[in-house]
Amino acid sequence: MTAFISVLLFAFGLIFGSFLNVVIFRYHPDRSLFAAGPLGGRSHCRSCNAQLAWYELIPVVSFAIQRARCRHCGAPLSWQYPLVELLTGFIFLTPLYFYDAHATVFSLWTGGIWTVAFASFLVLAAIDYYWFIIPDELNIFIAALGAVRIAVEYYFHTFGAFAGSFIGSYAELFGLRGDVLTNHIAGALFGLALIGVIIAVTRGRGMGVGDLKLAGALGVLFGWPDVIFVLAFGFVLGSLYAVGVLVRRSKGMKDSVPFGPFLVAGATALVFYGHAILTWYFGIFLS
Repeated sequence: MTAFISVLLFAFGLIFGSFLNVVIFRYHPDRSLFAAGPLGGRSHCRSCNAQLAWYELIPVVSFAIQRARCRHCGAPLSWQYPLVELLTGFIFLTPLYFYDAHATVFSLWTGGIWTVAFASFLVLAAIDYYWFIIPDELNIFIAALGAVRIAVEYYFHTFGAFAGSFIGSYAELFGLRGDVLTNHIAGALFGLALIGVIIAVTRGRGMGVGDLKLAGALGVLFGWPDVIFVLAFGFVLGSLYAVGVLVRRSKGMKDSVPFGPFLVAGATALVFYGHAILTWYFGIFLS
């Protein structure tokens, strides 16, 4: 049964990934992320504008059969199509990660919240990569998911000293574990304060207002102290990337690098590996 559910969820994820590709490719900074006009209409080739038939829109399969080229004009197709579809397929398996033996309502809510969050992260990372912009709609949406998470944890009384954090028992070292609302407000304020200081010190050359808003939204979603590690992991991953491109000389010191993808990568790393990373890190000093 679990295998069947996994295949079903993955298939739905592939289909939804096709929709996310539409959102990403048709986004433009001059209009709303979910503007009805750009999102409506038939799918078409981005090179020759030929309308695509249903058999040209099967997630991953059509791309492979057509050998990454348009049937009509032969233009190369972006590898973003199968990549986003596959990633969304795996994202839709998130509920199984939070599933418990009793299939409680809380676990279903939690799995749903993080599935939607990761899908939002994927769209945000792609748009920031292409446009160096983080749409306000996505920041608001992520903060709204944080509000839903607060409400769910408050209703089910699941927040506590060790619960409600992806770093487990380490969270108790940072305090503010008595009230879920206070905890998530503190997370938002910390995210805003840290990125705000960086913007002020670098006079806007290090990060932008979009990064500031995203840090606040992630603070609402993750709470305290998880937001510390979301930002820390993001900085580490961003630094490793920057060093890599400098070594390859594909960018210079003055070139811009979008930080949004690294923040959401740090958030993802925390959800799945946060406790393990901290255990490994502290083990270095205690061994």
